[in-house]
Amino acid sequence: MDKIVLMSDPMIAAIPVSDCGEPLVDVRLQESLAVDPRKADRSGAFAHLREGVLLRLLKAQKLLPDAIRLLFVEGYRPPALQRHYFEQYADALRADHPGWSPAEVREAASRYVSPPEIAPHSAGAAIDLTLISADGQELDMGTRVNADPEESDGACYTNAGNISPEAWANRRVLGDALTALGLVNYPTEWWHWSYGDRYWALATEADSALYGPRELR
Repeated sequence: MDKIVLMSDPMIAAIPVSDCGEPLVDVRLQESLAVDPRKADRSGAFAHLREGVLLRLLKAQKLLPDAIRLLFVEGYRPPALQRHYFEQYADALRADHPGWSPAEVREAASRYVSPPEIAPHSAGAAIDLTLISADGQELDMGTRVNADPEESDGACYTNAGNISPEAWANRRVLGDALTALGLVNYPTEWWHWSYGDRYWALATEADSALYGPRELR
C-alpha cells in the first residue's frame, strides 16, 4: 500500500474472511515472551492470540539483536470491549470537533481504534507490543504504547518525522523482525502488528483473511 489506508476504509470491510479455525492460545504459557500487565483483564483475554500468530511472534523475537526482547502488551480483545473503546474515542472526538460529520468522526477514530466489526484484535490476529532491554526497561520508541494522534502530535504514526534518531532506529529493529515473519503494521500505530486479519489481507493482497472476530471460550 503506497498510502495509509485506515481501518474504516470500505476496502477493509469488503475483504472476505475464511476463518481457518485456529484456537486462541495464552501467550503467558511461553516463558520466553515477556508479558506486560498494563492491559490485563480478569479473564486473561488480553494475553491470547491465534496460535499461528504467536508462533510467528516467537520466531520474530529470535531475530532481534542480543539483549533486546519483545514486550507483549495486548493481543485478543473481546468484541464488546472493542466496541466500547471505539465508541469512547469517537465520543471524545465529537466533543472536540462538534462540526464533524459522522463519517469524519468514524474515519478519525479509526486512526487509533478499529471499527468493531473488522477489528484485528477481536480476531486474535493483532498484537500491541514494544521492545525492552535485558533488564526489562522499555526502549525509546518515540511515544508510549497506545499514544493517540492528538496526544503525540502524530508521533504515534510509524513513519513519523518528529521522533529522535534513537526512537526511529528502535522502530526499525522492531519492524524488521516482525516483517520478516509476515506480520504487517497499522501505519498510524507503531506498536500494532497483525497477521491473518483483513488488514493483513489487504496489505499482502491475499484473497481472504484467515481469522475473523470471535469470542473467547
